[in-house]
This record gives sequence, structure tokens and C-alpha cells, in this order.
Amino acid sequence: MTRKGRTRLLVTSGDGPRECRLAVSHVLKRMEQEASAAGLRFEAQRADTPDGGDPASALVTLSGENTDRFARRWCGTVQWTSQSPFRPHHKRRNWFVGIFEAGTEEAPEAVLTPKALKVETFRSGGPGGQHQNTTDSGVRVTHLETGLSAFSTDERSQHRNRQVALDRLAAKFILRAEESKARDRSNQNQLHKQLERGNPVRKFKGERFAEAT
Repeated sequence: MTRKGRTRLLVTSGDGPRECRLAVSHVLKRMEQEASAAGLRFEAQRADTPDGGDPASALVTLSGENTDRFARRWCGTVQWTSQSPFRPHHKRRNWFVGIFEAGTEEAPEAVLTPKALKVETFRSGGPGGQHQNTTDSGVRVTHLETGLSAFSTDERSQHRNRQVALDRLAAKFILRAEESKARDRSNQNQLHKQLERGNPVRKFKGERFAEAT
């Protein structure tokens, strides 16, 4: 749903195999490129992966003008046709990702209260010049009860980085809620079967994830 120029999308592999999780990563990269070209702000909160691999799902937040129009080009089933990079002799070549509009609910206020959080500051390297490297402008926030955390070094000021980190932590809670809704609608195996049966709104092919015509 759209609210004040913001749209949230759930991108999910529907518990598909590893190739579908790779397709999620491809979709996120392509979506970010198209969002940038459209002048939209793109933020993706990926589900945690124990092995550090591709995520099974992600919550995308789009900000700017006409985010709903942008979202309509993506919502539905995305099909990626490619030989498996993990199982070269596998016969299957079609992999599916589902993209759905997420709800407008915010993270519960109780989880973001100062008493519920641990806030840490640290020196942030990278872009920003001397100011960033010599001040504790980076901020990490951790929700004490769940251990969920997020950080930001994107901004020059500690105040702005704190807000960005809080927004990212909130997105993690929202992602968990959206994943729970998907499981409630049907179990994940059924969801993946639905993705396979759906008519793709967009098709891509090959290792370079080129759009198929």
C-alpha cells in the first residue's frame, strides 16, 4: 500500500530452492537499478540467512513520487529462466519469485522505545571524508528482547544515522510480520506452487538476468 509517497513490497522465494533465493537477489538488484533511474529512494531489508547466502525474502521500501505505479510493474510472479548455477545437470530451468504489496502497519511502538533498545555509536569509515573517520557517527541499535539489530553509517551526523538505523530495525520487524502473514495464508510449499502456476508479470533469463521479451 502507498502512504505519503511510500510503498512497501514483500519479495519472497516462497520457500523455493536455492536457485529461487538467488533469483530474489537478482530481483532486488534489478529493482534498485530501476528505482534509481525513476528517481525513487530504494531500501531493502533482507531476511537473515544463517549461511550468509541469498535471502529467502526481503522487504523493499520505495519512497518518492508515483511509487505505486512503479510497484505495479513488479507485483505478481517473476520468472527467471536459467540453468542452475548450483546444480549444472539439473533439468529444471524456470525459477520463480513472488512480489506482493506489504501492509501499511508500522513496527509496534513498544519495540522501539528507549528502554527496549541498546544504542551504540562507533567510528564509521568509507565515504564522507575526515569528518566520518574521526567522529563516532555510526550508530547500531539492538532490540534487547529479540536480539534483532540494525546499523547505519550512511549519513554524516550521528542523529541522522540513529534515525536510519531505527527505520531499518523497524523494517526487520515488519518483514517478520509479513512473512508470518504469508505462512498464515498457506504453508510455504503451497505458496511456492502458487508462484509456479501464476502468470509471470515479468520474465528474465540467463546469468545476467536480462529481461526476456
